[in-house]
Amino acid sequence: MTVLIAGAGIGGLTAALSLDAAGIGAVVVESTREIRPLGVGINLLPHAVRELTELGLGGALASLGVATAEIVHCDRHGREIFSEPRGVAQGYRWPQYSVHRGELQMLLLSAVRERLGAAAVRTGTRLTDFEEEAGGVRARLLDRATGTTAPMAADVLVGADGLHSAVRARLHPDGGPLLWSGVRMWRGTTPAEPFRAGRSMAILRDGGTQLIAYPIGRGRLNWVCQVRESAPVPLAEEAGWNRTARVADVLPHYEGWELGGLDVPTLLAGSGEILTYPMVDRDPLPAWGRGRVTLLGDAAHPMYPVGANGASQAVVDARVLAYELARADDAAQGLARYEDARREATSAVVLANRRMNRAGGRTPHDLARITDTYRHTTGSDVDTLNARASLTPR
Repeated sequence: MTVLIAGAGIGGLTAALSLDAAGIGAVVVESTREIRPLGVGINLLPHAVRELTELGLGGALASLGVATAEIVHCDRHGREIFSEPRGVAQGYRWPQYSVHRGELQMLLLSAVRERLGAAAVRTGTRLTDFEEEAGGVRARLLDRATGTTAPMAADVLVGADGLHSAVRARLHPDGGPLLWSGVRMWRGTTPAEPFRAGRSMAILRDGGTQLIAYPIGRGRLNWVCQVRESAPVPLAEEAGWNRTARVADVLPHYEGWELGGLDVPTLLAGSGEILTYPMVDRDPLPAWGRGRVTLLGDAAHPMYPVGANGASQAVVDARVLAYELARADDAAQGLARYEDARREATSAVVLANRRMNRAGGRTPHDLARITDTYRHTTGSDVDTLNARASLTPR
């Protein structure tokens, strides 16, 4: 079996590694001509760290990221309202890591090329169309350097091509618009000393304005500013993760804010680059794929980053995909089992993230209840993860 994966993001690369570990061939095509370590910080929750550890990347993750030990909720002056442990300190068998997204992608890319060969990832190659045929899929691939298009046959096609997925658009031409939460986000990284014990994630809130900050290693603090601008509406603008912004656009919202001795405006102004993004998702689909074609990660279930769960869910998707293909009698059956296992689970996360975004707890009791409900709703509580069987095919 050969699986063609459209998209060399975190989900697509993890899928290639997972398929290879299950004895299934994989080829990844990526529209970008050169994969570079772009972006800012993200979080890998214990359920994703477990899967990457089982792929043999536990040591590399430990060197790359910061093992988050606690999350603390504060007011705009950094005064603590509520805190609780995270990762191993919370009882999980696996850590939670805060990492630079681009550096994680490069780690996965290196592992794919080392294990599957240099030709396993074809950059500058865009999937433009596909059609199912007897026993497989025939994709049309555009070489961006030459402008020529050529066919490629595979047993399975996986659309891991992100928020603006070409595979999803072909499968679901009437799939509905991106939905804006009404929250505008600004993101950056600043050279700064960690606060508190050095492995803390902080969430500061004042009305509809929030700041999230956490260390991502190499003397950097990652920060995310979230400002509510409107009620939720369909998105009427372009949504791109790497659109740049001016610090002057965000500073007025954070005058007088402090965090653990850090002046927040100074922290924001110290970032070399600031990215802006409207917080968006899509309504869950009633079905992802058909036959020998399916979706994975943001292509299947874009979600608010409220629960720090987007990349983690893509990693779990990849592992379940490989697990179900490895034990199925045929590819279509394996994809159907994959979708049965993941579609309702990820839909629950999408909807839970929406509720979290609206909740806005103010008291320790509120925050404890909201976070506990979120873990149970999304199946990520300690006992469930620690007791679950491995997704490594035997």
